Amino acid sequence: MPTDPTPPGLPQGRPAADVLAELRSLRGADAPTRGGRTFAYVYDAGLDGLDELAAAAYTAYATVNGLDMTVFPSVARLENDLVGAAAALLGGGPDVQGSFTSGGTESILLAVKTARDQARSERGVTEPQLLLPSTAHAAFHKAAAYLGMEPVVVPVDPVTYRADAAATAAAITPRTALVVASAPSYAHGVIDPVAEIAAAAADRGVLCHVDACIGGWILPYLRRAGRDIPPFDLSVPGVTSLSVDLHKYGYADKGASVVLYRDAGLRRHQYFAHAGWPGYPVVNPTVQGTKSAGLLAQAWAVLRHVGEDGYTGLAARVAEATDRLLAGLRKTDDVHVLGDPSAGLVAFTVHTSGVPDLSLLLHLADEMRERGWYLQPQLSFDGLPPNLHLTLTPATVGQVDALLTDLTGALSAARALPPVTVDPGLAELAAGLDPSALGPEEVAAVLAFAGLGGDAGLPARTAPVLVLLDALPGPLKERLLTEFVGSIFRI
Repeated sequence: MPTDPTPPGLPQGRPAADVLAELRSLRGADAPTRGGRTFAYVYDAGLDGLDELAAAAYTAYATVNGLDMTVFPSVARLENDLVGAAAALLGGGPDVQGSFTSGGTESILLAVKTARDQARSERGVTEPQLLLPSTAHAAFHKAAAYLGMEPVVVPVDPVTYRADAAATAAAITPRTALVVASAPSYAHGVIDPVAEIAAAAADRGVLCHVDACIGGWILPYLRRAGRDIPPFDLSVPGVTSLSVDLHKYGYADKGASVVLYRDAGLRRHQYFAHAGWPGYPVVNPTVQGTKSAGLLAQAWAVLRHVGEDGYTGLAARVAEATDRLLAGLRKTDDVHVLGDPSAGLVAFTVHTSGVPDLSLLLHLADEMRERGWYLQPQLSFDGLPPNLHLTLTPATVGQVDALLTDLTGALSAARALPPVTVDPGLAELAAGLDPSALGPEEVAAVLAFAGLGGDAGLPARTAPVLVLLDALPGPLKERLLTEFVGSIFRI
């Protein structure tokens, strides 16, 4: 009897060793996730055996479905342990409750949904606003777009890069459902004045969320290691929810996060329940329904293995690396550190004749990448200068001197390159374009001009592309980037 034909695009079965070999080959083109040379996206504790522990814990729970804890009761035990640990670390009293999520974006989305629904049901707000500093993570704008809320953005202090508490207080209206502060902000690594912002929100009966996705699992341990860290967590009056990622300075695998609420009444707004269909009764605490419990198990295992003293020691290593990096950057001619970094995040720009030089900065990023380092370019925004962002981890302690040495050489090489500029006429033309009115052919033409067309992906050197993107209006930039990513995931 003939067998069914192989579906289009699906090859014949192959030995497991061959499949794994192909995966390893594909992985070879990626930036390294261990060794301390990739200064964004990855968090390397530098601890022997930790990756193996995480992988083994994931494997033990990979087939467990986290959808129904009545069938798999160990899921509830693991989540309660993790959420309890986060609450204890982050100022939670006896009433604090929370959930394990797939990452910071989901934690933020859930906190925003909770605030929207709370404002709707308890204050009668029908057109809710989300009040946030201009440095708040893009995930808040994503949540507002998904949930039908109006984002209200308040500029930050142009010197410190911290949220302006007075301006935030003045921007609160009867429609404000949630006020946001960051501890720290991702872009510049500075901690917002959480106490002042939370107090202003409480005075108006408005919820306040602290985005501690990146800082929540290191700031308390930096404090234990002797660093001066201002209050930022649920111990601060007026803070009603907080997000913390375990896959950042908790060193669990992606994606693992926790969202916390001051009490069960708030968390209840996060849940979705539905019994109006003929299938099983549905109660989803988070966005996901069916989900592997593998990530929950490996986060639980990593936190149990590292422990309090371990995290304090790792935080001290990050602080040491940050101190040495900042000292080296501040000694480097024409390099300017932005703000007062507090939690392992550093942003710096470079000047020519006392003025931030975007072309030089992006040439520097390209030169560093050719030397085996990834520093994350961040473009200018609302008067804030373009910069290179670095996330330090314990594994970078032994790399700081080499980084600074290469940075000096890369900066000299970048200065020898011709500046990248944008034709003023093109910039003027772009400013008059309506992104929503552009057809596919017009978008393809603009992408090709920007060096993003065809099947080649990003060019080896990205300075020309990023200089052009920096000059484009925000909506056009977003449309082009959306189309570019769509061209990568083209099937």
